[in-house]
Amino acid sequence: MDSKDKEKENEHTASGRNRDVNDVEEEEEDEEGNKRAVVLGPQVPLKEQLELDKDDESLRRWKEQLLGQVDTEQLGETAEPEVKVMSLTILSPERPDLVLPIPFVADDKGYAFALKDGSTYSFRFNFIVSNNIVSGLKYTNTVWKTGVKVENQKVMLGTFSPQLEPYTYEGEEETTPAGMFARGSYSAKLKFVDDDGKCYLEMSYYFEIRKEWPTIQ
Repeated sequence: MDSKDKEKENEHTASGRNRDVNDVEEEEEDEEGNKRAVVLGPQVPLKEQLELDKDDESLRRWKEQLLGQVDTEQLGETAEPEVKVMSLTILSPERPDLVLPIPFVADDKGYAFALKDGSTYSFRFNFIVSNNIVSGLKYTNTVWKTGVKVENQKVMLGTFSPQLEPYTYEGEEETTPAGMFARGSYSAKLKFVDDDGKCYLEMSYYFEIRKEWPTIQ
């Protein structure tokens, strides 16, 4: 076999088809810990996937079980999923819920919100998925005080199919640090990404920890 024949052979995947420039690659490790590329095939618009084999009743039921009732008229023609984070709600038994549209709107001091020291609270996100399935959606929230990293939260949200209604995620209850040295200004960065590394939101903001909750306007 000459070099040209070898080159042609290398252009085929294990399934015997020609490899396309749009094929998605992932890495997996073999038993010895060595990484190798695995070609998953090109990403296809979800609308096109749902139309495939639509006359096959068993396959149609399987897709509905996997995806739920997806309105194909609302799906785009692109293969790329889209995630729009709509709002962040701060929940605390000590005060009414505070709903913050995203991106945040800072107050006169530059803060997106304020928390009371030593108080219990949790965050709730609302987000919409469109176009295609988003796999392995997760968020990170990193917090600094006077340039020192004090928190680096990483939360896996999961895999979501597109739908008109927003999804809701509510985090675990936490407690803000207490005391005079805990109060003051904090900077933070919030980021939403998926398994492919696609970033849907990256936002820097400032917040404050105070002795009391701010007055409700």
